[in-house]
Formats: sequence, structure tokens, C-alpha cells
Amino acid sequence: MTPANTELQTHLQEYAKLIIRSGCNLQPGQELLLSCNIDVVEFARLLVAEAYAAGAKRVTVRFSDEQIVRMAYENVAIECFKEVPEWVALLNNSMARNGAAILRIESDDPQALEGIDPQKLAAQAVASHKACKEFYDAIDQGRLVWSIAGAASPAWARKVFPDMPEDQAVRSLWEAILKTVRVGGSDDAIVAWENHRTSFTRRSEWLNAQNFDSLHYQNSLGTDLTVGLNPKGIWKGGGDILTNGRPFFPNMPTEEIFTTPDRLRADGVVHSSMPLVHNGSIVEDFSVTFRDGQAVDCKARVGLDILKSIIETDADSNRLGECALVPWTSPIRQSGLLFYSTLYDENASCHLALGMGFPDCLEGGTEMSEDELKANGVNKSATHVDFMIGTKDLNITGHRPDGSEATIFQAGEWAGELV
Repeated sequence: MTPANTELQTHLQEYAKLIIRSGCNLQPGQELLLSCNIDVVEFARLLVAEAYAAGAKRVTVRFSDEQIVRMAYENVAIECFKEVPEWVALLNNSMARNGAAILRIESDDPQALEGIDPQKLAAQAVASHKACKEFYDAIDQGRLVWSIAGAASPAWARKVFPDMPEDQAVRSLWEAILKTVRVGGSDDAIVAWENHRTSFTRRSEWLNAQNFDSLHYQNSLGTDLTVGLNPKGIWKGGGDILTNGRPFFPNMPTEEIFTTPDRLRADGVVHSSMPLVHNGSIVEDFSVTFRDGQAVDCKARVGLDILKSIIETDADSNRLGECALVPWTSPIRQSGLLFYSTLYDENASCHLALGMGFPDCLEGGTEMSEDELKANGVNKSATHVDFMIGTKDLNITGHRPDGSEATIFQAGEWAGELV
């Protein structure tokens, strides 16, 4: 982390407090599992200090190093990525059992794993979900707090601000990150986020009241896609709530209202509107064609092999797990920055996700078995990859079972009653 001036340091401490108190909503006596790269160790220390100030029973930190991770993918046989070391499964599953809060700090170089065999990355994802099933089930079923936030690293900052000296680029990235999470404004950040949470209520309630059967997406890039929705589907936004009623923020920032679509109903073609950064590689200018819910074709100017590996991760990674609505004029879009990070860029654009759906976006979904969820339209996969499709001219129409319809987005913005 670039040495900060007094004002920036104060804002970073406020940001760390926001992540722990609002993002994780850490409770006294609760454990915290923090994962981050070694290039943001100073910010990790702020987070650990805030966690103990909040009464954490214990904080466990897992550091990683992108260069060492790359060495493993370059030198280790693919067979080794098809299994997970026992200690990793024991750590993750025991954290879930103990009700720990799970926090990940993203600071990745967007191209850290460029050129790595995507099949190794896919194998690692599948193996991890199998070995750490207890951990992922607790997250997917709304029983475990998880939160993802960003921190500025030199490699990431150089990508976002390529024309600046490194120190200036890191400082500029920190300032951009802090702005996206409402730190440094006139209001206390925690209060600002509670107000942000309530701002989603009206639109979510309207969408839930419409009983839409499908959404039709169209724009000038060539997107012409119809996505089916689940009859008992739920639109959510502005954070999440555990099954025990405890609120938290899975993503910081967040500007989306989202749901889980019917895994068996997606037809047409959708074009990307922003680059997709996935496991240290970039996919650009791509499209995906769906038929009967499955991705049956894809094209990309850059990173086609990465896109194919996402779609082919497992038996159901070629189906949709999320539809998210974000207006063209979202604060992150207005920043004018391309962050090269899905955590940020997805909050600048309407997006879809291939792979895992959300059980808590289905009425009664958190109490269903995997087979029941699939029967009710919720996809199950070892991956969940968001890709951005929003444009200034994107139109989205909601169709109801009785044949009536309503405009949800007009020219990239909320329409009608949703303005």
C-alpha cells in the first residue's frame, strides 16, 4: 500500500471499519476468516485491528502471492488441481461450522494468470466446491456471512491508470475505491450504507409485485435475449440477509438489483459491453448464444479459450445463475473508470452470470435440497461468473404470464414507475 497522507490514512481506517461493521456485520465472539494478497498487507492489518475492536473471537488470515500462484499453475500437473489439500477443506468447512464471517479482499492484477491453461483453473474450482461443500453450501443457503471488498495494489493500479507513476496510480485507485464505497463524504460511511440499503427497497418491491415470467433484452450491439424467470423468484438488492435475519453486504460496492432466472429458459444472443476479467485473464468483445437455457455458442475477439473454459467448467456452468439490473448512470459508471475488476465493473452495468444461482432468490429456496432447487429453476455449478451487458441504449421489457408487459429499462435507465 502506498504510504498515505493523514487524510487518506483516516479514510482507509474508516473503510476498514465499514467493511467489518457493515460488510461483515461482525458480532462479538465471532470468528473472521480473511483472505487477501500480500501486496495489501498494511490494509489487512487495519481490517484485523477493526475486527478485534468489534469483539472478534479470533481472526485467521490467509495470504496469497500472485507470482507464487502463477508458478504453481505453470509447473504443477492438471491432475493435482483436481484435488484439494485436506487442510484447505478442513479450514473452510470448520469456519462454516463455527459460523465465522468470510471476508475476501480483492487487489488482483487483472492479467496475473494470462496464458495459464484455463482447464487447470476450472479443475481447481470444481475440486474446491466438492471438497469444501459444507463451506459453499452455508454461503449459498444464506447461513454464512461473506463479503468482498477491494484494496489498491501496484499491479492493479498500473492497469487502471497506465500513464501515471506507480505511487500516484495506487493513490488514485485508493481514492476511486473509497468514492465507490461512500467513504470520505459528508456522512458517516456506515450511516451512508444503511441509507443506501433502503434506497433499493422501492424498486425491489415493485419488481417482486409484477410476477414477470421473462425478461427481453435488446440493444444496438446485437443483444436480443429472452431470459425466463422463476414463478417464485425474488428480486433483491442493497445487501443481503441471513436466514436468521442478520443483514450484511456481500459486495462493497453494490449498485445492483438481482434475481436468479429459470435455468432452463434463455434464448437468443447477448453481447458483452465491458471486458471480463476472470482468474487473471481478460475476455473482450464477446457474445454468447443461448438455446433452451444452455449456452450453445460463443465468440470473442480476445480470450475465447477463457470464455469456453467458463462455459465448460461443469455440466451446468453453461446456464445462467443471475440477472442483475444496474442503470447506465450508476456512480461507478459515472466515475469514467474501467476497473478491470468484476467487483466494480458489474456495478457499472446490467449483467448476467453463468453458473451458480442463488437459493435465497427463490421463495423457500434456502430450505430446499439441491435436487429441489434445480427442479424449481435454480442452477447449481462450481462457478459463478458475472459478465457485463449494459449499454446506453439497452432496453429491458418484462413479460407476465397473462401476456401483458412492462418496460423496466429504457435507453439504459430505469423506466416508468422505477425512475
